[in-house]
Amino acid sequence: MTEPRPSRTLLGRGSFAEASRIADVLRQETVGGALLLVGAVAALVWANSGVGGSYTSLRDLEVGPDVLHLHLALGTWAADGLLAIFFFVVGLELKREFVAGDLRDPKRAALPILAALGGVVVPAGLYLLVNRGSSAAFDGWAIPTATDIAFALAVLAIISTHLPTALRTFLLTLAVVDDLIAVTIIAVVYTSDLDPLPLLAAVVPLALFGYAVQRRVRSWWLLVPLALVTWGLVHASGVHATVAGVLVGFTVPVVRSHAAGGPEAGPGLAEHFEHRLRPLSAGVAVPVFAFFAAGVDVGGFHGLREALTDPVALGIVAGLVVGKPLGIFVTTYLVARFTHANLDDDLGWLDVLGLSVLAGIGFTVSLLIGELAFGPDSVADEHVKVAILAGSLVAGLLAAIVVKSRDRVYRRIHEAEQLDEDHDGVPDVYGT
Repeated sequence: MTEPRPSRTLLGRGSFAEASRIADVLRQETVGGALLLVGAVAALVWANSGVGGSYTSLRDLEVGPDVLHLHLALGTWAADGLLAIFFFVVGLELKREFVAGDLRDPKRAALPILAALGGVVVPAGLYLLVNRGSSAAFDGWAIPTATDIAFALAVLAIISTHLPTALRTFLLTLAVVDDLIAVTIIAVVYTSDLDPLPLLAAVVPLALFGYAVQRRVRSWWLLVPLALVTWGLVHASGVHATVAGVLVGFTVPVVRSHAAGGPEAGPGLAEHFEHRLRPLSAGVAVPVFAFFAAGVDVGGFHGLREALTDPVALGIVAGLVVGKPLGIFVTTYLVARFTHANLDDDLGWLDVLGLSVLAGIGFTVSLLIGELAFGPDSVADEHVKVAILAGSLVAGLLAAIVVKSRDRVYRRIHEAEQLDEDHDGVPDVYGT
């Protein structure tokens, strides 16, 4: 007697449940951070192995429709395309903070925004100071100005699993603002062939996307094409295409429900899209980007020593490790000291120091600026890549020491947040 076959319904339910469990795992930042680091380490090992040429060939393999000017290398697709998904999720989260979270208070929002400005100016000045008198190195002044959001958040998630919301929000705001500043610098300083027509044309699909989501439309067959057209036009304009992800994310509405205790983020489209796309962002987009971006051939110990003795590399490392924390911390202190802006009650100055050091992790935009400043595959560009990796590694390790020293405090804050949430009956819109 043959056993009955499982019905399609049961099979479908089982597959859906399994996919749902995987998605829930990928929503945990520690898992996404671990995948990101695995991708980066795998790329470094492969690029510096005896078959490193095959990694370069894979990264530089060009695919895509040439008629749309999208015949791009896989590495470019990862940096400009996949990373736009991550920036879309960041845009959703950041808008929610500004509309219904802690950053709706201008006094609190001012601190990370102005701190980002300090974190751009001081590293650039320190780089120029190290390379004073060298006109050839001048073009690289903006390399240490940008914080890599994906790597910084991943390191932060791996360091501690009990981080207060205010800590992550401060870093997220700071990193997004200084990345947008860096992208603006690229558009103004390093983009000689900026085409304003595609940029203006991108307003049309962006406005249609915004109108649709304001009307609470969730149909993927409408929203995804509009988002893709917006991305394609921004890319065609010469502006870094990840900006499109942030802009599209900002159009999604955040619903307020006036509960006891003040306005809170309700179950709107921002939460819905973030819940759906975070597994794709953390499990695919960011790790694949890290794999294609981190594969730098350092040339062994000799190549490493040669690269790190180059004044350009020294300026970058100094900017990331010293300039970033100095600019962010001092600016935050001065703004808090002489204006009405103030830190969140859950943040102390040691926390600001840890985040300031963590912001020295530069990757995506820093690598892009290095290529634009010195040309891809040049000796200077290789030294730039080594310096960015070295500076980011040092910044990450130093930040881990500072943040980990506060782990006991973070656990108490986290437990208090959970108690408040259980007492008020308000769902955790900031969690997984």
